[in-house]
Amino acid sequence: MRCYCVTHHGQPLKLTDKPIPQPQGTEVLLRVKAAGLCHTDLHLWEGFYDLGAGKRLMLADRGIKPPMTLSHEICGEVISAGSEAGQLKVGMRSLVHPWIGCGECAACQRGEENICIKPQALGVVRAGGFAEYVIVPHPRYLVDIEGLDDAEAAPLACAGVTTFSAISKFGNRIHEGPVVIIGAGGLGLMAIEVLKAMGAHGAIVVDIDASKREAALAAGALAVIDGKATDAAQQIMQATDGGARAVLDLVGATPTVTLAIASCARGGHIVICGLMGGDITLSLPVIPMRPLTIEGSYVGSLAELHELVKLVKRTGMSAIPVTRRPMSEINSAMQDLQNGKVIGRTVLIP
Repeated sequence: MRCYCVTHHGQPLKLTDKPIPQPQGTEVLLRVKAAGLCHTDLHLWEGFYDLGAGKRLMLADRGIKPPMTLSHEICGEVISAGSEAGQLKVGMRSLVHPWIGCGECAACQRGEENICIKPQALGVVRAGGFAEYVIVPHPRYLVDIEGLDDAEAAPLACAGVTTFSAISKFGNRIHEGPVVIIGAGGLGLMAIEVLKAMGAHGAIVVDIDASKREAALAAGALAVIDGKATDAAQQIMQATDGGARAVLDLVGATPTVTLAIASCARGGHIVICGLMGGDITLSLPVIPMRPLTIEGSYVGSLAELHELVKLVKRTGMSAIPVTRRPMSEINSAMQDLQNGKVIGRTVLIP
């Protein structure tokens, strides 16, 4: 089978030919129908996360080294399964939950494999979707997408479940006033659609890119704000009638977290999903005196992905803009994403 692999960090993915894997035990073999391209794939390709102050979290220090087959947003059809996988319908179209854990730690036992201490995620630790076939370790990670388009469904495995999980952490706040979304990339546009499907008050979107702000308005944002404006915090406070009660930071960089804190109302809740990197200095009395909740959120659980797909089917939630490209264009697609040229999501088709 053909697959596109990171053989050296920062260098173009290499087309390689490997034998089609044969499923063993509980494993399931899928033919990949669509594989989304995410900013996380860029971090994995680069080989590090920016921790700020010149520090880096190197993937090699976590045991993640080339060769790597990226893409954790995978839709495919069942081709075969191991002898312990149970009865599966050949040809069944499925979305894959890629955030797989060890199955034994406390996080896995409570259903939060996405924060496992020994993660085995597809497209990160295990081979992912930038290939003709992919092995899924157990059929429980397959989510039925009958009635949905493969390329439109693929981003639900990351952009979708990430925003759904993060928004769920706000609880009833999403009905009390607009949620401020920082970042109008694929996750930002997905967050707008999730909020609409959940019957939320609405979204105010912040981005430094005018074309992405326009895409957010087209998707139904109540208002958009230029994140580079010197009075961006004041604009957010005015648009939220005194300060944001809920801020979803999908960028996760020093200036965006700083803006989130500056624009929050007393009792505001900030959830950070983005991994662009950096650091902040924060006076500690501010947290209890205002009081603020600053929370991280990392992708989502298998149960949350099932909930999200049910929400999509029940409400007819609109898909985010998807650009379909042949998988042979993976390197130029990654370059476009790195240069900020992508509206919504790029999905590669084998």
